[in-house]
Amino acid sequence: VNLERSLNVRMTITNVLGQTISEKSQNMSAGVNTLQIDATNLTSGIYFYTINAGGFNVTNKMIVR
Repeated sequence: VNLERSLNVRMTITNVLGQTISEKSQNMSAGVNTLQIDATNLTSGIYFYTINAGGFNVTNKMIVR
């Protein structure tokens, strides 16, 4: 996540049914930051992660095998 200024960044993981599986929020400084997803407790399947920062949202698909 590349931030122009320090922001609170929230990452939400949902399953294909739209159910929230995990939600994580943390303050991040300006510049390039890395978010890690711990998938060890997820069963195999398709999930979506949404990153929310300062009114900007992006959702991507991830596959857990």
